Amino acid sequence: MEKNIQKTSVNLAVQTDEKERPFLEKWMAVKVGSVPLPVYVVLSAVIFVTALAQQLPINMLGGFAVILTLGSLLGTIGSRIPFVKHFGGPAILSLLVPSILVFFNLVNQNVLDSANILMKEANFLYFYIACLVCGSILGMNRKILVQGLMRMIVPMLIGMIFAMGVGTLVGVLVGFDWQHTLFYIVTPVLAGGIGEGILPLSLGYSAITGVGSEQLVAQLIPATIIGNFFAIMCSAFLSRLGEKRPEFSGQGQLIKVGKTDDMADAIREDNAPIDIKLMGAGVLTACTLFIAGGLLQHFTGFPGPVLMIVLAALLKYLNVVPKETQRGSKQLYKFISGNFTFPLMAGLGLLYIPLKDVIGTLSWQYFIVVISVVFTIIVTGFIVSRFMNMNPVEAAIISACQSGMGGTGDVAILSTADRMNLMPFAQVATRLGGALTVITMTGILRMLF
Repeated sequence: MEKNIQKTSVNLAVQTDEKERPFLEKWMAVKVGSVPLPVYVVLSAVIFVTALAQQLPINMLGGFAVILTLGSLLGTIGSRIPFVKHFGGPAILSLLVPSILVFFNLVNQNVLDSANILMKEANFLYFYIACLVCGSILGMNRKILVQGLMRMIVPMLIGMIFAMGVGTLVGVLVGFDWQHTLFYIVTPVLAGGIGEGILPLSLGYSAITGVGSEQLVAQLIPATIIGNFFAIMCSAFLSRLGEKRPEFSGQGQLIKVGKTDDMADAIREDNAPIDIKLMGAGVLTACTLFIAGGLLQHFTGFPGPVLMIVLAALLKYLNVVPKETQRGSKQLYKFISGNFTFPLMAGLGLLYIPLKDVIGTLSWQYFIVVISVVFTIIVTGFIVSRFMNMNPVEAAIISACQSGMGGTGDVAILSTADRMNLMPFAQVATRLGGALTVITMTGILRMLF
C-alpha cells in the first residue's frame, strides 16, 4: 500500500512538473534584449524602485542601469510591432520615447544625472564608436576598405553641392529668405551633428554676426534633429528596397564583389570562436587609436575621429596589426553593437534630443526644406554609386549619414538598416563632410558680411 501511495505521489509530482515546465519555458524563451522576460522584470523592478526613490548611484553603474533597462525594452518592443519593425522601429522608439518622457517631465533628475555621467562625462558614445570603427576596419578586407573610403568621397561632395542648391531653392519657393534657408536650415543638416557640427558652426556664426552662440544653437539644432529622423526613416526604406530588389543591395557590402573578383574572399564570415582575451586586446587597440586621433588633432587641426579612421585604415592596409588582435577587435565590435546599440540610443534620447527646440520651430515649410536636403543627398548617393562600382543601397545609406546627428545619427541610421559594419564609411561621410560644411559655410558667411 505504501509503495502504491509513493508511486502515486511521484506520478502526480511528475505530471505537475510537466504542466508547469512548458509554462515557465514559454516565458523564459521571451527575451528583452538578451535577458529572459521574468529575469528582466525582476531586474528592472529593482532599478525602477530605486529611481523612484532617487537613489540611483550617480556614476557609470547607475548610467548603465538606466540605458540598458530602457534600451533593451524599447528595442525589443520596436522589433515586434508589425510594419514599424521593418522601418526602424527599434531605433526610432529607443531615441524618441526617452525624449518624450523628458519633454513631459516624466523622468526625475536622479535618472538624468546617472545617464549624464555615463553619456556625457564618461562619453560612452565615443567609446562605442571607437570600438565599432576599429573593429569593423581591422576586420574588413583591405582592398574593399581602401576602395570604399576613396569612392565615398565623390558622392559625398556631389551630394553636398546638390543638397545645398536644392534645399536653398526649395526654401525660396516656400517663402523663406535664401540666406536664412542656406545658413540656418540647410547647413545645420549637413554639419555633422551637434557637438562636432552645430557648436563650432554657432561659434563661427557668432563671431561673424555678433549674435550670441546660445541663441544660434537654438536656431540651428532643430534642422539637425528633423534631418536625422528623416534619414533614419529613409534608411529603413532603403533596407526594405534591398530586400525586395536584391540587385541594388550588397547585403551590407559597399563595394560590388563578383564571384570571379579577387576580393570575393571579403564576404566570407569569420566563424572563429569567441576569445575573451582577444576582445581585451581589441579594447586596448580601440582606445589607443582614439587617443592617437585626438593627439594628431592637436597638431593638425583635423577632427580626431576622422584621424582615428585614417590611422586604423593605414594600419590595416600596411597589415602590421597581428591577426589575433584584428580578430579580437572584430569580436569586440560584434559584442558592442549587439548589446549596446539600443541602450546607447535610449541614453541619447534622454540627453541629446531636445523636443522642445524642435516643436518651437515646426512649420510645414521648414519640414519641406529639411526633407528636400536629406532626399537630395540620398538620391545623389544612390545614383552616383552605380557609376563607381558601389552597391546603391549601401551607398545611399552612408549618404544618409551626412544628414545625421554625427556619431549619434550614424548609430541610429546604420542600426535601423542593420548595417553597422558600414560605420567607418559613415564616419568619413559624417565627420569629413561635416567639417567641410562648417569650414566652407563659415567662410562664405564671412564674405557676405
